[in-house]
Amino acid sequence: MNDLVTTDPEAPRKKRRRTVRSRALLPVSTGRRNQERSEDHILALPPADEPALPRHWRVGVFGVLDIGSTKMTCLIGRGEADGTLRVLGYGWRRSRGIRNGNIVDLKEAEQAIRATVGQAEDAADRRLDNITVNLSCGHPESRLFNARMPIGGREVGEADMSRVVAEGQARAYTEGRTVIHTLPIGYAVDDTYGIVDPRGQVCEQLTARLHVVDAATAAVRTLDSVLMRSELKMTNLVSAAFASGLSVLDADERELGATVVDMGGGTTSVAVFGEGMLRHTAFLPVGGLHVTRDLAGMLSTSLDEAERLKTKYGAAELSAEDSSELITLQKIGEAAGSLTTVSRARLVSAIRPRIEETLELVRDRLDDAGFGRTGRERVVLTGGASLLDGVGPMAARILDRPVRLGRPLGIVGLPEIGANSAGFSTASGLLAWAAGADRSFHDADAPEPRAGGMLKRLVHFIRGRA
Repeated sequence: MNDLVTTDPEAPRKKRRRTVRSRALLPVSTGRRNQERSEDHILALPPADEPALPRHWRVGVFGVLDIGSTKMTCLIGRGEADGTLRVLGYGWRRSRGIRNGNIVDLKEAEQAIRATVGQAEDAADRRLDNITVNLSCGHPESRLFNARMPIGGREVGEADMSRVVAEGQARAYTEGRTVIHTLPIGYAVDDTYGIVDPRGQVCEQLTARLHVVDAATAAVRTLDSVLMRSELKMTNLVSAAFASGLSVLDADERELGATVVDMGGGTTSVAVFGEGMLRHTAFLPVGGLHVTRDLAGMLSTSLDEAERLKTKYGAAELSAEDSSELITLQKIGEAAGSLTTVSRARLVSAIRPRIEETLELVRDRLDDAGFGRTGRERVVLTGGASLLDGVGPMAARILDRPVRLGRPLGIVGLPEIGANSAGFSTASGLLAWAAGADRSFHDADAPEPRAGGMLKRLVHFIRGRA
């Protein structure tokens, strides 16, 4: 894959034109209580028995953009020879024009994208032309398809694999939807199932089991449009849950089975991994911003004040001392300096129902897809809303699984708060994808999706994979 940045040292450096100066989203202390209790209730990563083999990255420098409902993150980085990803520059800004993962105001979204990408470009001293972006818009859906084609008693070749995947993608086509990922999760040659790579096998019929992720075409086109307005070309579009899984899971978890629950600002996304494959994804239009709105409504505060209270004092479970601990806040419409106090118990009582509802929706989606309580694989929580104290134990109870908190793995150069925060998982996973991590996950070779005036195919097959 070609470099995604301008690398000619003689070319004049063009600064990204900014039409607005956005305020950086500043880190807020999560509170001493959160730091003391999180280690007791969230399972730590198991120690590695032996060092992992270095990954082989694509050559070049890559740019990625995580467009969230509450913040936007841009990373510019490259893969190193030791197998790590190195961030050369990053941008982090408050999101604008985005609601529940969807673009609702193109002008505001463009301004936020320009500010975020411009900050990363300045830090890396490079200009981005192409970019890999997360998919949260367009009501993404995950579906499974079987596709069959006759072989006629000869050896299966790579062209046969491409054709059977193309057949599956044609079957997956739905009016008004764009296929984002077409991921083979298994093959069968005649009556022999569970084939990982059928090339070279002799059979009469080849069958492919495909995991397809699609989204509303109009939403994907709107995303492409706002990026073009920001002087960026979208070269890859990756499911947000998929990207988070690449960032926070190790190879053993992806092989043995794990479910990633990314609790973002406007959406919660779910990705089920097993046998080294992405087996299912789900998207829920609820996230941490809904908790903030619940707090603002109950306490009659501004959204900014509610966000501050949630981040600094919030929890998903009540504790014995919450009734006696008082919190000072500023109510809407009252004079500056006129403060009110409420108990922490009241704060938690506003947060708990929404977190419970979100986790119950996750449980129901997993049950409906056949990945419910019969599975004992662990759940890995990530995303900003997962940092609330008590979310881990609540998730373990509702999902009936072991739970740990996921943070970006194998990436260096993030700001300190990003390296230790679940809120940077999607952006880190996007960078891993762009640089070529875990190539067995990449989409199979297939023709362009068949929606009228369709965008060019976004992700290409990595040939010659093991």
